Amino acid sequence: MALGANLSTVHGEPADTLRSALQAMPSFGLRVVRCAPFYRTPALASYVQPDYVNSVAVIESAEPPGSLLNTLHRIEALFGRVRRERWAPRPLDLDLLDFRGVVLPGTEKASGQAGAPIALPHPGISGRGFVLLPLRDVAPQWCHPVTGESVERLIAALPPGECAAIRRIAG
Repeated sequence: MALGANLSTVHGEPADTLRSALQAMPSFGLRVVRCAPFYRTPALASYVQPDYVNSVAVIESAEPPGSLLNTLHRIEALFGRVRRERWAPRPLDLDLLDFRGVVLPGTEKASGQAGAPIALPHPGISGRGFVLLPLRDVAPQWCHPVTGESVERLIAALPPGECAAIRRIAG
């Protein structure tokens, strides 16, 4: 699961919000197995907005993928996320990246909307340094379930400079 935030909440700055969201997960039946360090990442939007804090966590759940994604969306809503505009600043973003290697053919746009068909693995995973760097931290042996490419290979295939502005946050 990928985590991200670039707006402050009642829980504090984005990193504080991510920590609070991780702490809330057991009350939703999710067990956090490991979490990568946090990274500061420039926003992808075409307009100016605050940098993101991103990470990846390995979680366990008894739920099937679609229900798990709905649970992640409920947690986002609890932290103030309202889905109105793609690439908008957000208090919390939780994405299901992979689910035990299951492949489901939804679309990235559909996966971001409640009730829409889920896409697995997450369609954007291969081209996002802000996901791949923390993914490597928590699952260095992970391979893309469709292409078979390792996380190291995916990082190496990113465009030059893709990871240059992504910085690990101390602590």
